[in-house]
Amino acid sequence: MDNKCQFFREIPLEECFIDKEPYYVPVGNEVEVFMAAYKNRLPVILKGPTGCGKTRFMEYMAYRLKRPLITVACHEDLTATDLVGRFLIKGESIEWSDGPLTKAVKSGAICYLDEVVEARKDTIVVIHPLTDDRRIIPVDKLGVIMKAPDGFMLAVSYNPGYQSVVKNLKQSTRQRFISIDFDYPPADLEVQIVAHESGIGQEMAKYLVEIGARIRNFKHHGLEEGVSTRLLIYAGKLIREGIEPAKACQIAMVRPITDNPDLQVSLDEIISAIME
Repeated sequence: MDNKCQFFREIPLEECFIDKEPYYVPVGNEVEVFMAAYKNRLPVILKGPTGCGKTRFMEYMAYRLKRPLITVACHEDLTATDLVGRFLIKGESIEWSDGPLTKAVKSGAICYLDEVVEARKDTIVVIHPLTDDRRIIPVDKLGVIMKAPDGFMLAVSYNPGYQSVVKNLKQSTRQRFISIDFDYPPADLEVQIVAHESGIGQEMAKYLVEIGARIRNFKHHGLEEGVSTRLLIYAGKLIREGIEPAKACQIAMVRPITDNPDLQVSLDEIISAIME
């Protein structure tokens, strides 16, 4: 299938393989670094702003490595039990159900914890034995310790721009991973990506990328985060469907990132100046 495998519902492992090559344009040597990490069974952290291609990169690497990809969207209610597994009542019997992390270990899949800092800190501890030479996961409720096969890999991601004292990875966790930094692509590559993913022409894609670059200059000057490549693609898709370009940029690139009326006016002026 084309999409990553999302939990928490039972999905056959064969559906977690990505059959069609995802569109991904390398920016640096991230592909070679990831391949080296996989070969040496090293866990990986992907760091970068939202919508810059971290998840697409994971899909691309799972396709390249021909491994199933099991993705967990982390959130503040995520528990260790959610990751490892639990007993469930089915009819008159009680059956064990593997969590996504346990399923990935058993099957030698790539397990991707997206926005890992959103998970509770006591949940993160469960991944520690998988990120050192032991490569094990204790399943206390079953009284067993599972050893990860060579094919298994653990990858996590987070956005450093959202880090705070409350939401941050401890050094005891961070220093178990190698790190690959992501950012928005250079303008020429971003134009190529936006045009391909949205289906618009190169010239219009150039306008969208220029608007995106100027909006990103407002980061730390009223904006918490710059406009993502994902939102540029959304604007392009609206334009492809006949939405007036300036309006498409407003509703896809400006309104999602700020509710401040004064800032919206300033960003709308940027759009008008470039789209004229």
